[in-house]
Amino acid sequence: MDIQKEFLAPGTRFAVIGATTNEEKYGYRVLKDLHSGGYKVVGVNPHYSDIDGIAVYPTLADLPEKPDVAVFVVPPAVGLKVLDELKSAGVTKVWFQPGADSDAVRQRITELGLIGMADGSCIMVARRTLQPRN
Repeated sequence: MDIQKEFLAPGTRFAVIGATTNEEKYGYRVLKDLHSGGYKVVGVNPHYSDIDGIAVYPTLADLPEKPDVAVFVVPPAVGLKVLDELKSAGVTKVWFQPGADSDAVRQRITELGLIGMADGSCIMVARRTLQPRN
């Protein structure tokens, strides 16, 4: 739980990899949940520039400010490709939502020396547990 507290500390800046306008998908739900929790959050998806007033950028390299944590809501194969970009962008903390994680993802997180949540934990559940009033 300590790593979750660290990742969800007040003032943490998030980038949601796989943000989408589809309200049924977790790429939308996670983006909106973190935003409603008071965090600074941006989306990463080459198909959008804005989702409900939240800025979205095509790639990590396009972000105007380095996020503290990258949250992945993409298939594991896509996440694996983006992990290498994270390292070069200086992002050291990653959270893979359930379904975005895999053994290969966990292995790559370790190989890159990143701090990662890839154990099936949902960031929205963790946020509500740590900040039940939001």
